Amino acid sequence: MKQFLFIFLLAISLVTSCSQPKKEVQTVSPQDVYDAVYNKSNTSLQLVDVRTAEEYGVAHLKDAQNICVTEADFQEKVKTLDKDKPVYVYCRSGGRSARAAKILAEMGFTEIYDLDGGITAWEEDGLETAN
Repeated sequence: MKQFLFIFLLAISLVTSCSQPKKEVQTVSPQDVYDAVYNKSNTSLQLVDVRTAEEYGVAHLKDAQNICVTEADFQEKVKTLDKDKPVYVYCRSGGRSARAAKILAEMGFTEIYDLDGGITAWEEDGLETAN
């Protein structure tokens, strides 16, 4: 009887985990981010710089908000974002934004985009930053 119950619960667990939508992070190019963020008709997306406040102060993407992924309160701060709207994240070169994107996916955000190569690639492509 215990084996039957175990198998039954395992089967239920597998069915429910497979039926939940996967929240995959999409890695996108600087030009893709530029086109999405600065397209005046697309006002629903959220742009998040996950670097430190000091790095953000040197240069950042226009209209980006700064929520540092290495701070202890990162998850608390991102709760202010809308989980159902696209979120674009970036850092210096891509490591921290990948970490942030994974956290966002685990928190239930449905549409997550990670800037491939970070602000470094953005600048290498000749795209403008704000100070």
